[in-house]
Amino acid sequence: MNRPPTSNVSVDALTLRFDRAARQVQLALVRRDADPYVGHLALPGVTLWEGERLAEAAERAVRSKLGLGVRGQGQLTVFDEPHRDPRGATLSVVCWAVADDGEATGPVEWHSFDDVPPLAFDHHQMVDAGRPLLADRLWRNKALTRALTGPEFLVSAAVALTESLTGVAPDRGNLNRRLSSIGGLRVSSRKVVAGRGRPGTLWEWIDA
Repeated sequence: MNRPPTSNVSVDALTLRFDRAARQVQLALVRRDADPYVGHLALPGVTLWEGERLAEAAERAVRSKLGLGVRGQGQLTVFDEPHRDPRGATLSVVCWAVADDGEATGPVEWHSFDDVPPLAFDHHQMVDAGRPLLADRLWRNKALTRALTGPEFLVSAAVALTESLTGVAPDRGNLNRRLSSIGGLRVSSRKVVAGRGRPGTLWEWIDA
């Protein structure tokens, strides 16, 4: 359904996935197909429709620009520098979104936070500002955390998630205590062998 845009308000999505093989959180980028910055990599973004909620716009950006579904999203911050967009003053609401596990139907490039190439507009600043906000929400915000971990995860994945967002390897003792303090999360009675090592601790979400 087409609706008129709300003038000068856009929603840009830091779209994430946790690549278990690479042991890192990755960010989805797409090449722009229109001016300005045609051909440049950018975050997926859309102009807010009249009467549309930010959550709906963030999901629409991911679906329409990347061809991916969303299993969690939320708001991060706002960019309001008057000259950030060469087309005119534009307010941008920066959201996070976690893509589902389906195959993308659009052209997507995945990059780690430590390997983000030059981006259109001020999107690199959005990534730089968003990363610590995401790191602060990990293990505190259930919507973000559960979307990244899935219904169950090894403690090694928790280490990789934390290091990907903070840039620092966590102390495992402190991390285990942090996990133990989260309501609705518990150590599973099952053990999982990852590689040639000993069985690893498996955490699982138990509430709806």
